[in-house]
Amino acid sequence: MIEDRERAATTDARDLALECVETGIEAGHPRRVIREAVTVEGSETPAESRDGGATGDTLRIGDDGYDLAAYDEVVVLGGGNAAAQVAAALEDALGDRIDGGVVVTDDPVETERVTVLEGDHPVPSERGVESTRELLAAADAADEGTLVLAAITGGGSALMPAPAGEVTLEALQETTNALLECGADIGEINAVRKHCSALKGGRLARRAAPATVVSLVLSDVVGNDLSVIASGPTAPDASTFDDALAVVDRYGIDVPDAVADRLERGADGEIDETPGPDDPAFETVSNHVVADGMTVLEAARDAAAERGYETLLLSSRVRGEAREAATTHVAVAEEVLATGTPVSTPAVILSGGETTVTVRGDGTGGPNQEFATSAALDLEGGITVAAVDTDGIDGATDVAGAIVDETTVDDAERARETLAANDVFPYLEERGELIRTGPTGTNLNDLRVLVVG
Repeated sequence: MIEDRERAATTDARDLALECVETGIEAGHPRRVIREAVTVEGSETPAESRDGGATGDTLRIGDDGYDLAAYDEVVVLGGGNAAAQVAAALEDALGDRIDGGVVVTDDPVETERVTVLEGDHPVPSERGVESTRELLAAADAADEGTLVLAAITGGGSALMPAPAGEVTLEALQETTNALLECGADIGEINAVRKHCSALKGGRLARRAAPATVVSLVLSDVVGNDLSVIASGPTAPDASTFDDALAVVDRYGIDVPDAVADRLERGADGEIDETPGPDDPAFETVSNHVVADGMTVLEAARDAAAERGYETLLLSSRVRGEAREAATTHVAVAEEVLATGTPVSTPAVILSGGETTVTVRGDGTGGPNQEFATSAALDLEGGITVAAVDTDGIDGATDVAGAIVDETTVDDAERARETLAANDVFPYLEERGELIRTGPTGTNLNDLRVLVVG
């Protein structure tokens, strides 16, 4: 998975850190996750049946069962970085039970029955708007005889743009860029995006009503808030136009006039709020989180344990400024190295979640690259750090993250300058410390691995 892995794995500690990264990402891949979460009972599997199609009566997802004979058609709708992978996995599970569908992604894979359309991430694009238009048309065509399997994964907010009212794509792009750079967390960002969209904040479920909607959610959000993952297209939304305006005011964002006007009109009651928990659209909707950050962390922990290392899983919910989180992580590793508390060496410390970067410079990088660079400034012998975004895209770059140790920083002043300018990408690239995976098909938040001793 990791390009030029041998170059990066120059020590046993680096090799282990990269193994943990690869194992964690693979554990969260949709094909593996869906295979474990979705079954068809009462028949042969697609691989065993003569025509390659599942002929069972009951689709089971977790503890819930759905009688496939009760529906006229089964379609797959949704979007996100891993949505096409989910669609392909559902085809593997259900075979010719699936009658069609549309998903929007930036990581297309071949499918037989579901139409895969492309969009862009992290900033929405014109092709994403066109693709989402087709997705919404498919949702509008659903009726009470339709079973909608909704593939909802991280990245869906950008990949499924549906500018509402007078909001243009350009206004949405400008607003998205400002939100990504101001240091707002994903909940705050999506509160604004939901109120500028014809799909987000439960509106996809409303468009599909009265169909039965069963969402398969791969969460890239701390705490698995369904209303925040991909901006909650099939989940009730408790946020309001007032909340969206508060985010704009809190971070001093100068949004385009069309966005400001829509938010203000909504706050004044001139535009309907996003559907809440009592909306009848959700009477036939169920949401299932089939994978999240803990899925990745547990697999990485097992990989370290198999190599004979003690493990410490700090949290799957780390958030805040990336460089500040790095300082705290290194402090924990130093304690382990110095005193054997709270675990003895050799040890691997793991965390997930989603850190942010308040952009003040005009350079290139991402939260995981800034985490790694900040950590490298404090590292002494015995600690190696890898930090990646599990989708293979850190910030707006084409790398997943970076791996560093005490040899990375040979000029602390320059390293600090690159952090101040938010320009750590070229600094890490010069040193051969970047981790490149390409699109992984997985999007379950960040993964940080610290190998100690």
